[in-house]
Amino acid sequence: MAGSTTAERGERRQGSSGPPPVRRSRRRRLRMLVVLAGALVFLGSGAFWLLYGSDLVRVERVSVSGTRVLSPAQVRDAADVPLGEQLISVDTGAIEARLARELPRIDTVDVIRSWPDEIELKVTERTPVLLVQKGGKFIEVDNEGVRFATVSQAPQGVPLLELAVSRTGSAAASLRRFGEDRLVREAVRAAGAVPDSVARATRKVKVRSYDDISLQLTGGRTVDWGSGEKGAAKARTLVALMKAAPGARHFDVSVPTAPASSRS
Repeated sequence: MAGSTTAERGERRQGSSGPPPVRRSRRRRLRMLVVLAGALVFLGSGAFWLLYGSDLVRVERVSVSGTRVLSPAQVRDAADVPLGEQLISVDTGAIEARLARELPRIDTVDVIRSWPDEIELKVTERTPVLLVQKGGKFIEVDNEGVRFATVSQAPQGVPLLELAVSRTGSAAASLRRFGEDRLVREAVRAAGAVPDSVARATRKVKVRSYDDISLQLTGGRTVDWGSGEKGAAKARTLVALMKAAPGARHFDVSVPTAPASSRS
């Protein structure tokens, strides 16, 4: 029995030679981490070189989409995208700022890096909803009241804006309180609420004060709109009033719950 015990002890000593299993496992993980770290460094340096040093990802083209009045060439010139620069290094914010400064007709622009060698300029132009006549030219006003361009020919279907604010009386008080820009925005607000059937016939939006806006339509017809408030209710009332009194030439929806119409 004693000999058997000695042999068993020898086998246990042989089976336990070398580092413990836990230590061997840690070494394998460490070697794997070192290999992975080396691979990441290699890939990272390669990616860095590709983005910042390679000729494969330099700006070679500038494409423009979304223009209506402006030409793509005008947009490219104003954007002044640095051709030949690394695509990753192009300052898209600076391009947007240049376009906003040089071309106020542009409402928004998306400057997109299109890999490997192109900058895309996706433009949305402002749309005129009213025109301010000045001399023989017309200033276009968009749906936010921004006067963004001066043109020699009036765009078709865009009504004129007439600011007929008196410098005395209650109208002068309205001008002092709200300012001209606010009155223009109220006119834009009213024009935007006018139903489509009436908008097509609108030739002028006249502003005397904040709550005295009127529309001049084709055929000598007029509409007292009041302020720019409650536009949806006024639009519904005006459509119903015109159907009920097709021969009328004057409509008053300044108080939509108490509309009126007349033939003169």
